Amino acid sequence: MASDMAEAIRQLIYEKGISEDLVLKTIEDALLAAYKKRFGTAENAVVRFTGDYDGVEILAKRTIVDEVDDPVLEVSLEEAGELVDGAELGDILEIPIDPKEFDLQEVMLAKQTTRQSLREISRDTLYAEYKAKQGEIIIGYYQREKNGNIFVDLGKVEGFFPKKFQSPRETYQPGERIKALIAEVSKNGPQIVLSRTHPEFVQKILELEVPEIYDKTIEVFKIVREPGYRTKIAVYSRRDDVDPVGACVGLKGIRIQNIIRELEGEKIDVLKYDVDPRRFIKNALSPADVRDVYIIDEARHTALAVVDESQLSVAIGKQGLNVRLANRLCDWSIDVKTEDQFRDLDISSEARRAASSLFGEEEEILRIDELPSVDLRVAGVLAEAGIEMIEDFLARSDEELLAIPGVAAGDLEAIRAIIEENIEVIEEEYDQDQEPDTGPEQETTAEAEEPETEVYECPDCRAPVTPDMTHCPQCGVALSFEYEDEEDQKS
Repeated sequence: MASDMAEAIRQLIYEKGISEDLVLKTIEDALLAAYKKRFGTAENAVVRFTGDYDGVEILAKRTIVDEVDDPVLEVSLEEAGELVDGAELGDILEIPIDPKEFDLQEVMLAKQTTRQSLREISRDTLYAEYKAKQGEIIIGYYQREKNGNIFVDLGKVEGFFPKKFQSPRETYQPGERIKALIAEVSKNGPQIVLSRTHPEFVQKILELEVPEIYDKTIEVFKIVREPGYRTKIAVYSRRDDVDPVGACVGLKGIRIQNIIRELEGEKIDVLKYDVDPRRFIKNALSPADVRDVYIIDEARHTALAVVDESQLSVAIGKQGLNVRLANRLCDWSIDVKTEDQFRDLDISSEARRAASSLFGEEEEILRIDELPSVDLRVAGVLAEAGIEMIEDFLARSDEELLAIPGVAAGDLEAIRAIIEENIEVIEEEYDQDQEPDTGPEQETTAEAEEPETEVYECPDCRAPVTPDMTHCPQCGVALSFEYEDEEDQKS
């Protein structure tokens, strides 16, 4: 039993890398458990290892007495004298226990307990070691394959390289060296799951190739991948004098070429991150040359990129790959259009105004619902009353507008403020030296210059209406005003 234990100790310490003290403590506990099962107590038992773990023994501490009442804890003076010279009453002797005193069941229990404990220690030790390395690069060798999954020899443990984490561009042969990322570590085994498709794999390769990333001079904002096809990397610099993209590409592209070779020819776009979403989206669509970017809905993260006709296919990419990766990189939903396609889009009036600014054009605002930040509910109520144009709104008095159900004084003030801020109202100017025409039919009083609007009643609901209304603001009935010729009135 001792030689077997010694061999197990050496294997665990030197091959498995388990702590020496932990191994010895585990074996000691197992032997003491066997001693306790045999003698009923282990308080007086001592476990000692001899030499270079080539032996192990159990000793029982016993007190020398005249008459032995408990043979487990005591030994007679006569028997003690046979074991050592000069033994005296009251002395404590450490007496070796003959392994033959243990029955087979106790020996097997000790072995089984020790092996089980050491297996658990080995598993826990390996788990802790590789758990600390999770997210790091490791190198192993192709060992065997099953159902497309590859088992990799990592030295102390076997790595699991599932098919879903293998690049479709790469193939492997038995004995081949494999560099991969430790993606997951589970206690079952432990199982070390490897990957070459995770974005973190590219991050670690970058840190190896670009010292500025390793020392945090350049930060990686985000990496998105379609493994085997294309990777986009957004980077930024913490120093104004360091070009983040240039540092990653390297002199004559040597750094990025090393990364491309490691990824077996996968295309890589390195671009600059920008806090401005327009500039970031423009960069993210590289290698396409984007003319401009228009934010459709900032809250919903939807945007439109405008490109030349020759750049449309480049911006979208094969099967939409380029724009799809740009979407994931920026976390925006990006639509790509040419200038002609954009002009044909049926978008809101506010979008049209912003779009026109992209091309250096100004669009005149004529309708109330085209005003920026206008309350669309109020605009709808006014439209139902026949007031859709800004010109019509300005021509009405507050009394007329307030007579429309659903329109409050605050609504009118808000619309007038928006008009004042966004619309240039041009009033007709008269030459100061030119006297206004004062014909016989023109009154010179202030009352004549600003004639009072006649108010009538709706024939259906009796609500107040004016001649310039086409529909009743209350019941919606169509209105028509007819005037008799002045000569007919006289006759």
